Amino acid sequence: MHITVIVPKRGINDDGLGKKHALHKLITEANTDYVWLQDDDITPPTATPSTTADLLILPLRMVGGTSLIERLQIAEYAAIQQITIRTAQQGHHVMCSGANLIVRRDRWLESYPDIHPEIPSGDDMFLLESFKRRGLSIAVLDQPQYTATIQAIPTLRQLLHQRMRWAGKAPHYTDRDIIRYGALVVGLNMLQLLCPLILLVKFPYEYHIIKQRDASVSLFDAFLLELLYPFYLLICLIGGLFRHQW
Repeated sequence: MHITVIVPKRGINDDGLGKKHALHKLITEANTDYVWLQDDDITPPTATPSTTADLLILPLRMVGGTSLIERLQIAEYAAIQQITIRTAQQGHHVMCSGANLIVRRDRWLESYPDIHPEIPSGDDMFLLESFKRRGLSIAVLDQPQYTATIQAIPTLRQLLHQRMRWAGKAPHYTDRDIIRYGALVVGLNMLQLLCPLILLVKFPYEYHIIKQRDASVSLFDAFLLELLYPFYLLICLIGGLFRHQW
């Protein structure tokens, strides 16, 4: 399989128009059937996978220091990745990350209008929606040699800014699986705010999800994340929806 690695870099190949423009420019210039989308802040996998699918979801693992903010992010990211991989394996794709993603070049270019070039983020999730809507093939490859690593964000301010940006694209989703899963997550966490005892039911299941993906996450970090997550989620949702008015 012939493949071109695509690493969009702000200020270098985006012509000042953002990541999606940079992706379009670099993918258009590629001369291979497939492109491997990678963020410029990851450590790439040690091996190159092969696929015949139109879209191949590859795993990510977050690493970082010993600060509480970084440890909680690592726990959260482990849960996100486990859900990403497992739902994809079950055929109900609800997430993917453009930090480590292989896609058929011509299919990506056909989907470019669907990824909302006018919205700063979401090139990966809107691409996933487009591929599902068009009935294109989507696969997942969950093996250590194809796992990229990404660094945890060092400060709470930077973390909230990123998560608010992610949350800001949610109203534009149209895929039923994505909307249903998002509503389930929000609903359960808002229910936990109203009835904290829900935590006793949710935590064992969600701790199991985290440990399946990253065994290094401690019980304390996972429990603290679970305790704080409804407040964190609410802040990100409100900030994401109203960030343009600030």
